Amino acid sequence: MLRRVFAGLLIGCGGCIMPITTPAPLTSTHLTTETPAAKIENIVPAGSIGPDSFPPGVNPLTGLEVADPAALDRRPMVVKISNAPPLVRPQAGIGAADLVFEHYAEGGLTRFSAVFYSRSPDRVGSIRSARLIDYELVPMYGALLVFSGASSGVDERLNGSEFADRLFRGVAYGLPYYWRDESIEVPHNLFANPNALWALAAERNINQRPELRGLAFSPTPPAGGSPAARIDLRYRATRLLWTYDTKSGLYKRFADGKGHFDANTLQQVTAANVVIVYADHRFTDIVESQFQDSASYSIEIKLWFEGDAVLFRDGRRYEGRWVRPTRESMIGLRTNAGDLLYLKPGNTWFQVVRLPEQQEPLEEWLRVE
Repeated sequence: MLRRVFAGLLIGCGGCIMPITTPAPLTSTHLTTETPAAKIENIVPAGSIGPDSFPPGVNPLTGLEVADPAALDRRPMVVKISNAPPLVRPQAGIGAADLVFEHYAEGGLTRFSAVFYSRSPDRVGSIRSARLIDYELVPMYGALLVFSGASSGVDERLNGSEFADRLFRGVAYGLPYYWRDESIEVPHNLFANPNALWALAAERNINQRPELRGLAFSPTPPAGGSPAARIDLRYRATRLLWTYDTKSGLYKRFADGKGHFDANTLQQVTAANVVIVYADHRFTDIVESQFQDSASYSIEIKLWFEGDAVLFRDGRRYEGRWVRPTRESMIGLRTNAGDLLYLKPGNTWFQVVRLPEQQEPLEEWLRVE
């Protein structure tokens, strides 16, 4: 059962702060026979795999066979990577993540929760502090959490979680796990070595392979959809483009008018799948930062139950739903009819955005060509 504490949650309203209603805990009564997960039909394209079982040596986060099957005998790792200010780009290792969740931090800025599993660069960063969304992502993937630290309110939530022994705060470690690059401004210069941290987790006997179920993959694009060669996505303080490259069959990423690259490889960031995740965003009473009389509050992003989603793959757009019926469930995709919505084998970027009714039309949009 999902159990959450919502006491004291607030939502901003222009210049005011207003209390929000406390949702009821998740129980089996919420999961009726009318949910998309219960209406899945046995429509299985040739060559598809998942969401419940995968061949040996196939990564359940990408649907691809890995070069070294031993890489799957560990926990995934959720790594907090900065995306602001622009001086943090190009980020190190971002292109090696199997999954990336881009989400609002505060002030209209975004931050990344990058999930590493099948590939393991020696340098990832810059590393920044955790947010409430990580309280949801870590149990989804049975993951370790790599972050610099957290505000007192977020830290309290993480410390009280079922995965408190899997937290690796950069402020508590030095080499070979974390270090600062003196050529980059503080606080944007903290980096981590996932391989060293995986080894440390193994020494502590907390690096066991979890069950990873939820995503389905097919090399054949789903029927229908509409053309989508260019995805123009605007967050309040950053704008990004994904453009489809027919030669590679991947989407290339651009951030604020420039190509987005991985500092380790100097290669442009690409994605086999780009998924727009619409989720309810609520301000809480947790202060993330404060300057003089102005405070920025932490955002609770409702990544449980279900919501609208848009999948982009193979240059096409597919409307659907995301589903997460339990706390331990990975986010999965369904068509609006309730069937499995298949990802292309490869990496996926989840663009987490506010519900349409919460967005500011002049500052937030999704435009597709």
